[in-house]
Amino acid sequence: MLAMRLERLGARLIERELPVPTAGAGQLLLKVNACGVCRTDLHIVDGDLKRGPLPITPGHEIVGTVIAAGAGVDAFQVGQRVGVPWLGYTCGRCRFCLVGRENLCIAARFTGYDLDGGYAEHTVADARYCFALPDVYPDQAAAPLLCAGLIGYRSLKMAGDARRLGIYGFGAAAHIIVQVARWEGREIYAFTRPGDEAAQAFARDLGAVWTGGSDQQPPEPLDAAIIFAPVGALVPAALRAVERGGRVICAGIHMSEIPAFPYEILWEERAVLSVANLTRRDGEEFLRIAPQARVRTDTEAFPLQQANEALAMLRAGRVRGAAVLIP
Repeated sequence: MLAMRLERLGARLIERELPVPTAGAGQLLLKVNACGVCRTDLHIVDGDLKRGPLPITPGHEIVGTVIAAGAGVDAFQVGQRVGVPWLGYTCGRCRFCLVGRENLCIAARFTGYDLDGGYAEHTVADARYCFALPDVYPDQAAAPLLCAGLIGYRSLKMAGDARRLGIYGFGAAAHIIVQVARWEGREIYAFTRPGDEAAQAFARDLGAVWTGGSDQQPPEPLDAAIIFAPVGALVPAALRAVERGGRVICAGIHMSEIPAFPYEILWEERAVLSVANLTRRDGEEFLRIAPQARVRTDTEAFPLQQANEALAMLRAGRVRGAAVLIP
């Protein structure tokens, strides 16, 4: 099979021919139909995240068809379409798993980081961490739901009942979760790179009541803000934008250094929180809600062999919505 492999941090992915893997006990062998290109993939390739083994096949927004099931798998059938997310394995025994916080499992393994992912024609996945997908989404449209959507949904839940919600960084996750937030009746205030009129127009198309640069203040205080952009300087900016008692949620797995800021913008019971991974419950809830909220994904397709080009466009901020690789 063809796979795009990361063999050295900071280098281009290399096209390799590899044996098709086999499904072990508890696993599914999948024919990859589509795989989203996530900013986390970019952090892995660029070396911002250094823990995982090399070489590795990136990709954790996988839509695939089951072509074989290992021993002990009875939840999925050959021919069924499934989705594979970032969280690829947990131990089920640690203090976090035992209380339903498997996203914090001390032995967690992640798709496309610790485990070979979906930038390939085939992959294997732990059946426990695969999801049945709503039929209303074709393969290409479904792929971004599996991380941009899931992490966005967990971030939105952490915002509580905030009515005025700020979104910093208007990429794949933001464009999905804004639709859920609007369906819930929230007001969206979208912050983009200063001067990015295309992203601001995109946000307005999806129902934002106000758009502006990340260097601007909203017209009224926010109840909560979600930061999707990996820019630490946005934390104090968002703290200045939220009302007393408001929350600032950092949604990414990586962020540049947060600069020092005066205590007065944190005071009055403002809080800064981070989102780590997802749980299976998050996935089940979101994939049930997305069709109800009529979430649509804006995607741009690339052949698998053009994975480097897709990553370069994401790095440059030139992807509207989400990039998706098609083997």
